[in-house]
This record gives sequence, structure tokens and C-alpha cells, in this order.
Amino acid sequence: MSLPQRQTDRKRLAILQAAIQEFRSNGYEATSMDKIAATAEVSKRTVYNHFPSKEDLFAAILLQLWESSAAQGEFNYQADIPVKQQLLAFLQRKMRMLCDPNFIALARVAVAATIHTPQRARDMVEKLSRREEGIAAWIRAAQADGKLKNGDAALMGDMLQGQLKSMAFWPQVAMGQPCLNEEQLRQVLQLTAGMFLQYYQC
Repeated sequence: MSLPQRQTDRKRLAILQAAIQEFRSNGYEATSMDKIAATAEVSKRTVYNHFPSKEDLFAAILLQLWESSAAQGEFNYQADIPVKQQLLAFLQRKMRMLCDPNFIALARVAVAATIHTPQRARDMVEKLSRREEGIAAWIRAAQADGKLKNGDAALMGDMLQGQLKSMAFWPQVAMGQPCLNEEQLRQVLQLTAGMFLQYYQC
């Protein structure tokens, strides 16, 4: 990814990176805009020009988290490709995102800042859920093609992705466990796809 060319864009990126560093080190409540400005090596006024409040700055960090989830790319059902092959391709992309160190770091910031603020947590979960609509659309298309059994596509997608998150996201975010190695990742992908298709495939 190319770096921002305009000075204002470079400063905004520096502020975001500094904020992530400070939130990770000190937590949301203990992080001040003054400290973020010092870490970003910009004036406090510059920080406020980009982000009117600490809440707005944190929201921008969460937006990066949500857009990391969206960055998996389009996932469209293809009738001429076996369902298992398509499903494994989706799960592999999802797993790469869940295991990305930057994504995990942002997730830790988000979890730490929302754990004592239910409304903020609800907003984050709602927006993340919207980003995960792609698999539900794929399931609905596969159902229409007669390849998967009828059912609540959103629930089916949540259960599918929950298998990955329980093994390769939450242990890393909440307990600091290392990411799975390649063999472990392969096993999780195969088992997740296999269990889903064993129950839902026509």
C-alpha cells in the first residue's frame, strides 16, 4: 500500500498510528490527546483539526478495524465451482485477516475500550456484523442454486465464522496466545468447512 502523498494525509496517518500505540499501551481512559500529539510529533491543534475529540479519534481507529474486515474483497457465489472449494477460499481469506498482527492489535484496542461501555461495544459489533454480510449473501445464493439446505443465512454465516474466531482470533486477542501455525490453520479450515457442509450441503 502506498503512503499518503499529501502532508495533511501523512499527518492524519501519523496521528492514527500514534493513537493506536497510546491506546494499546495506556488504555482508552488514560490516553490523552496531548500524549497522542507528542507521539505523532504534531501539534495538539493539528490533532484537533483532524479529530475534534478523543471519541472521534477512537472511532476512526475502529473504522480501520471494520475496513480491515471488509478488505477481504468481494465474495460472490459461482455456480460452476464446487461449493467446498469456494467455501475454503472464503475461510482462507478470513483466516488471513483474523491472524494479521495489525488487525489483532486494533481488535485489542477496541475490546479494551468497549468492555466497560456497553453502548460503544454494541455499536462496534453492529458495524462489524454489517461487514460480514458477504458470507450470508453467498449462502443465500448457494441455497437458491440447490447446493445448501434452506435456513437462516445470517445465522449460518455467524456460526461458520464463529468456528474460526474461537480458534484463531479470540484466544490471540483476549489471552495473548500466538497465532496458529500452518498445519493448525489447515486443520481448522478443513474441519470448519467439513462440519458446515456435512450439515448443510444438499
